[in-house]
Amino acid sequence: MSKVEDFLTSVEESQIIDAIKTAEKNTSGEIRVHLEKSSTKAPLERAKEVFSFLNMNNTKDHNGVLFYVAVDDKQFAVLGDQGIDKVVANDFWNSIKDIVVNRFSQNNYALGLKEGILETGKKLKEYFPYQSDDDDELSNDISLG
Repeated sequence: MSKVEDFLTSVEESQIIDAIKTAEKNTSGEIRVHLEKSSTKAPLERAKEVFSFLNMNNTKDHNGVLFYVAVDDKQFAVLGDQGIDKVVANDFWNSIKDIVVNRFSQNNYALGLKEGILETGKKLKEYFPYQSDDDDELSNDISLG
C-alpha cells in the first residue's frame, strides 16, 4: 500500500467528507481535497494543475477551493478560484493554511484538513452565502492522484 492510501483511515476520510458537506451548508463555495504521492512541482503550481484537471474552475460563481496534499513530499497548498480571489483580502488563505499546517506539524493530518475545511466554509459564508437553490456542483469525495 502506498503512503497516499495510508495517509487517512476510512473513518478519517468520512470525517473529512462530512466536514466538506458541513462547510458547504454555510456557503455556495465548493470544496475538494486531493491527495497524491508526490510532485516535482511547487505545491501551489501543482494545485493549480489539479484544480483545472478536476474542473473546479467551472463552478457558476468561480468559488471552488482545493486542499492539495503531496503525501510523500509533505507539501500542502490551499487554492481558491478567481471568484473568491476577486473579493477577499490578499492574506485570506493564510489563516486557513496556518490551521492546516499547524495540525500537520503534529502529525494530525485529518484534523488539520477538517478544521481547515470548516474554517473555509465559515469565511466564505460572508462572500458566498448558501442559497436555497444552490447545487452541489462538485463531488465531495477525496480525489487521489
